[in-house]
Amino acid sequence: MRSRSLLGMLCTAALVLLGAAVPTAAHADNPIVQTVYTADPAPLVYNGRVYLYTGHDEDNSTYFTMKEWRLYSSADMVNWTDHGSPMSLATFSWAKSDAWAGQVVNRNGKFYYYVPVTNRATGRMAIGVGVASSPTGPFTDALGHPLVENGEIDPTVFIDDSGQAYLYWGNPNLWYVRLNSDMISYSGGVNQIPLTTAGFGTRTGSTSRPTLYEEGPWVYKRNGLYYNVFAAKCCSEFIGYSTAPGPTGPWTYRGTVMPTQGSSFTNHPGVVDFNGGSYFFYHNGALPGGGGYTRSVAVEKFSYNADGTIPTINMTTNGAPQNGTLNPYVRQEAETIAWSSGVETEPASEGGMDVGYLNNGDYIKVKGVAFGSGATSFSARVASAAAGGRIEVRLGGPTGALAGTCTVPATGGWQTWTTVSCPVSGATGTQDLYLRFTGGSGYLFNIDWWRFAGTALG
Repeated sequence: MRSRSLLGMLCTAALVLLGAAVPTAAHADNPIVQTVYTADPAPLVYNGRVYLYTGHDEDNSTYFTMKEWRLYSSADMVNWTDHGSPMSLATFSWAKSDAWAGQVVNRNGKFYYYVPVTNRATGRMAIGVGVASSPTGPFTDALGHPLVENGEIDPTVFIDDSGQAYLYWGNPNLWYVRLNSDMISYSGGVNQIPLTTAGFGTRTGSTSRPTLYEEGPWVYKRNGLYYNVFAAKCCSEFIGYSTAPGPTGPWTYRGTVMPTQGSSFTNHPGVVDFNGGSYFFYHNGALPGGGGYTRSVAVEKFSYNADGTIPTINMTTNGAPQNGTLNPYVRQEAETIAWSSGVETEPASEGGMDVGYLNNGDYIKVKGVAFGSGATSFSARVASAAAGGRIEVRLGGPTGALAGTCTVPATGGWQTWTTVSCPVSGATGTQDLYLRFTGGSGYLFNIDWWRFAGTALG
């Protein structure tokens, strides 16, 4: 039986709760995902897209209750496509619980997903490795057992220019191994990075934790300098960073990246460069029902200082600016979303995901849609085990100019798909598109994909 999660029911209030930092609700694009709670962002740039791997906080959690990982991708940093769950606890037969913060790297034509989980046999946290031939998975257990286990968490992987790969992890300590080229074994033993105050800052009030380093390292290299961005202090955490001339140190603490902000007592960094810009991913508790155990991933664009230092980055509801535009004249997945209200996603029988659990007034926002000289019609792939409803094609806002209305019939099942079309007018230039779903009471229909047609695309 289809049921609406707490998050889905509350999403209609999200735009209000996200604060007054934006002039109108329609412009809020952080957090990135509104359909589920997400945490621990791990971005990967591959083939012209950013693939964002996240954890998934279960609804109503009062602890870090996490059973799977989720994946989203974007070509423009604002419209994110939901790829569902590429890996879960069930991937690892030896894992008991705790699908916590991981990272994916691409090497040798494969994608390796390093994650901490609780080993059923020992009861300790261990690092497992999933492998896939595509960034979207599905991932399988590469080893059938932990790669390394010492009870600590938060793996990050970095491949140096020389080809040497390093796996770092740890809370309360900081460890690394030198991965072999197969990415699923290592040489040289398990090494501990000294946590000195010069390297990782001074924590006050804790004799057992003299430095600011807490967890969540993210290691990368830029212009010959090695960066380790990490969750600092506790609790609540902020994001700090250190730099070094080599991948294993010596590290020098450089200061704060993101101060303690938001309604989550943890934070977790991910940093990438994409299409000429630098982006900082993090999580907070900004969605309705959000908090320290029900978190949401967000992103900001930033520029390094001339000397390579990272400026202070603050959380915003605006998020990153759009990097390009979206083409409405090719098939677009309905689960490609800049913002949404009331909707959820689920696996679709025809592949990928669909958007469902739609009630009257729910909507999807797609940002920066390049209609050019004008669209003439709109088509969508839909399914309904109920009476159906209508898709209102609106521009500029959920109650903005009505460009067209498509009627969705009853199809006989939530995965019994048909294509509907309707004429549209006024969809010209580059505008934000809103698909607003209307009808009677209860769930209306599902939508898998959509596409516009036009007489000219210039």
